Order: sequence, then C-alpha cells, then structure tokens
Amino acid sequence: MTSKLFLVKCCLLFLFASVLFMNVVYCQEVHDHDHSLEADHSNHTHAGEVSEVHAGEVSEVHAGEVSEVHAEEASGHAHSHASCEADPTAEYFMPMRVGALFIILATSAVGILGPIILHRIRPHQKGSVRDWILTAGKFFGTGVIIATAFIHMLPEALERFDSECIGEGWHSYHAFGGLFCLLASFALQIVELAALTNLDNIAKKNLAAAQLTKGEVSEKGVESEIETEHVHDHRGIHEDGHVHSAGFLENDQAIRNISTLVLELGILMHSIIIGVTLGTIDNDEFTILFIALVFHQFFEGIALGTRINDLGCKSWKKPLIMSFFFICTTPIGVAIGIGVRSSLNRPANLLAQAILDSLSAGILLYSAYVSLMSIEINHNVGFRKSSWSRKIFCFVCMYLGAGLMAVLGTWA
Repeated sequence: MTSKLFLVKCCLLFLFASVLFMNVVYCQEVHDHDHSLEADHSNHTHAGEVSEVHAGEVSEVHAGEVSEVHAEEASGHAHSHASCEADPTAEYFMPMRVGALFIILATSAVGILGPIILHRIRPHQKGSVRDWILTAGKFFGTGVIIATAFIHMLPEALERFDSECIGEGWHSYHAFGGLFCLLASFALQIVELAALTNLDNIAKKNLAAAQLTKGEVSEKGVESEIETEHVHDHRGIHEDGHVHSAGFLENDQAIRNISTLVLELGILMHSIIIGVTLGTIDNDEFTILFIALVFHQFFEGIALGTRINDLGCKSWKKPLIMSFFFICTTPIGVAIGIGVRSSLNRPANLLAQAILDSLSAGILLYSAYVSLMSIEINHNVGFRKSSWSRKIFCFVCMYLGAGLMAVLGTWA
C-alpha cells in the first residue's frame, strides 16, 4: 500500500509539473506574440514618419521601389500571421464533433473492457482458446504501444517543433523533441528506482519484524526440550519461508503496478492531445482523422486492458477505475477542443502539443522496451521455455499490432 501511494504521488507530481510548464509556455508565447505585434506597429509608425519627413527629397522612382518592397514585406508578414492563426471562416459542424465524442467513448470502452471481461468471467487454463486470445491481445498491444511512440508521437512532436508559428527561440536547437523524450525516460527511471527502493525498505522492515516474532516464540517456555526444538524448527521454516515468498510476490506485483501505471500515464497524455486536435480541426480533415482515431483508441484499449489483467486484482474496482480514466480522457480532450477553438492561441497550442507528445513518447518507449519487451520476453523464463509455435505466434501478433498502427500513421 505504501509503495502504491508513493507511486501515485510521483505521478501526480509529474502531471502537476507538466501542467505548470504548459501554463508558463502559453504565457511566454502570448507575450512574444504581443511583443512582435508591438514591434511591427512601431516599425510601421517609424516608416510613416520617415516618409513624411523625406517625401520631398526622394525621387519618384526610388519611392516606387520602396513602396513595392514594403508592400511585399507587409504581404508576406500578413500571410505568415494568417497561417499561424485559426481560420474563423472555416466550416465547423458542431453535431459531428459531439457525435464523435460519444463514438470514441464507446470504442475505447469496448477496446479496454473486452480483454478485462474475457479474463475475469471465469478461470481459464493455459493453452485454452481464451488463453490464446488473451496472449494475442497482449502481444498485439505491445506492438501497438511501440508503434504509437515511434510513428504517432515522436514524428508529430518533431514536426511541431519545426513549425514557423512557434517562437524563434525554439528553432535555435533542432532536437527539442528528442530532448524532452529523453528527459521523460530518465525521469521515469528515477521514479521507478525510488519506488523499488521504497519496496526494499518495506521488505527489510517486514523481515526484521518476522524474525523478532520468531525469536519471541522460541524463547517462550515449553514442557520439554525436544518439543521446544520441534516447534522452533517448524515455526522458523514456516515464518522464514512465508516472509521470503511474500516479499518476492509483493515486489513482483509492485513492479507490475508501476509498469502499468506508467504505461497508462503515457497513453492518457497522448489521448488528451489527440482529443483536443479532433475538437479543433476543420471539417475538411475531420472525417479521415476521426476514422483513424477510432481504430487508434480501440487498439490502445486492447493494449492497456491486457496489461491491467497482469495486475492480478481480486476485485473489479481497480481495473474499472483504470479503464474509466482511459475511456474518458479522449472525449474530455475533444470537449476541451470544442470549448477553446474560438479563443485558441495556435502557436501556444502547437508548442504545448509538441512538448506533451515528446514526453508521452519517452514514457511509452521506456515502458515498451523495459517493461513489455525486456521483462515479458527476453528475461521471462516462462516465455523462453515455451514452444516455438507459441513464440512465433506471440511475435507475429506483436508485429501485426505495430504494422497496423504504422498504417494508421498515414492519416493520424
């Protein structure tokens, strides 16, 4: 319980820091935008004053050349600002957005709850049909997560960082996308290490308490020395074995909790971004993006649902809570996009999306390679000892998930 609270606190702190950073970025972009407008206004005013003073001294030819150059610069400047601002005259069909919100909500629910219900309806044996279906969904989801980071998040972040609409300071370094991705991976490693260290300390305290209890039991008087030794031996073996087994199971389960929570954090951050994008996009691009995102959310739901099954929860409470967050995040993003579209500051929005996409990519890449591929495949004794047919089946499912998400990258 202590380790779970510690991990939840770390995740909340990370989210709070992200939101605070987004607000700082937004304020800075608005300030830079206002400053550039003031500078433009000052330049135009100064040019007007100079032209009035020297009007009689400048020849007609020179005046014509200056006016043409000035007109071209003004036209280019106006075009640049227009391309970086939302077009208020673009078609925007509100009922379509509202309908998309509920369709994505339903699709996400089917994707994540399907594996959970299939896993929990009744116990199943290894090698059964349900076991093969859940295994396929598990490794299919691993491929989906890896491709989401490489195909959907990181390239979009790099593209947005290269946009001319954000501040010039962000163009002085061309690897901000990779930098934020790297920072997110390092931050997750520190959080995971701190959580596991906390677990080790708890295990040591439990072991010390168990040894103290064992010593107290052995020091209590019994009727005979033989009975005393007999009781001591059995209690000692039982207590020590129980402590080591419980400590191992607790650590193993805690590692799964950490990996799954971190994975969901990265997926939720990305879901907010794509929801806002869908809520603000024009009608011309909406239909294709919407269809792609329906499949996108369905596949991600399968990926997360199969990982929630690995937590081994006895009740439905925790799986349903985690599913609820995933189901609602993208529709909430769509609702936010609908609400802020009329007052959206596009440069700040692009920069916020670029940073969040980079952080999400770092989270998913760390989770995919450390938790999903390394622990579940390379360092999993059960997987290494499984038959060749099962191994090939798992890899085919993983590559299929990655391939489908790569195809979806054409539209979303």
